[in-house]
Amino acid sequence: MSTLSDVSSTISELQGDRTRMMLFALDNLIWPILLAAFIVFSILLPEIFTQYRNIEFLLYTSAGLGAITLAEAICLISGNFDLSVGSVAGFSSMFTALALTSWFPAIPGVAGILIVLAVGGAIGFLNGFFIAKFDVNPFLQTLSALIVFEGGILVLSTRSVYELPKSYLWLGGEDISFGGLLPQSVPVAVLFMLALFVTVWFVLTKTRFGRAIYAVGGDEESSAEAGIDTDRIVIAVFVLSGMLAATGGLLLTGFNGGATPTLGTSQLFPAFTAAVIGGVSLFGGRGNVFNALGGVLLLSTIAAGLVMLNIDPQIVQTVNGLVLFAAILLYTFVQRFRGRLLSDL
Repeated sequence: MSTLSDVSSTISELQGDRTRMMLFALDNLIWPILLAAFIVFSILLPEIFTQYRNIEFLLYTSAGLGAITLAEAICLISGNFDLSVGSVAGFSSMFTALALTSWFPAIPGVAGILIVLAVGGAIGFLNGFFIAKFDVNPFLQTLSALIVFEGGILVLSTRSVYELPKSYLWLGGEDISFGGLLPQSVPVAVLFMLALFVTVWFVLTKTRFGRAIYAVGGDEESSAEAGIDTDRIVIAVFVLSGMLAATGGLLLTGFNGGATPTLGTSQLFPAFTAAVIGGVSLFGGRGNVFNALGGVLLLSTIAAGLVMLNIDPQIVQTVNGLVLFAAILLYTFVQRFRGRLLSDL
């Protein structure tokens, strides 16, 4: 009898290990998809797509979107979502650009970084305050913020603002050399984006604040009963989201060499798509920001590949919409399959 019991126990353990491996694969599905997309475009564009300069530029163009995706991902993990991330990026960038060139031209460019973060954080605070304290629906609150601040960009200026201080543009527009360790210089924005993802991952997974965000996203009522100040967490999440969105605007400003009226306003749906296709839960409480980075890189890979194939820009926009649709379908399938696997454990 003991032998049969041991065999049964071993089989159960093997089935459990197999289930856990499948869950791990589902949670990290974005990376095989990214690899497949990269291989396809490498075949379609031999000796071009895999060049160092192209890969570097692909990463460079991902930096601004990456920061805005982090802003969206944190809100989704907390059980909320933020439709205003793109307009916050654009408004905070335009506000700071005018502050540095027209309103207070004597202040140093480094101070502009503090201004852009303060503006983004203030908008995020307003969103979080009304959502947490007045129980305003996050969709309605952030939709109104999107409309207000997207219009606010045009109120500030209908023209692009250039001739910004180099110290302000440095983070998003300059390269750094490693003294021969790498064949060529690397954009500062790429290194900063990677550091940003690592920092946010550490905060979410290794700190009490980060664990509280996951807890609130998983079950807000249970979190409150456990002693978590859910209102404070929600407000803090939106402040952080606003600052990350503003950081995306800062990186895009450096990339463009100035602040434009359309800067950031088209980044909402790509950011949302990247977060969802990266496995961040639409219902809160689950998600890995590194996988959201995979979603960002996938969108950038597809966009770069289509441009190199001389595909019409309107078709590229349609493809982005199809990718979002596919991401939602994939998310739905993965959630159902994941639920079945969890029931087997």
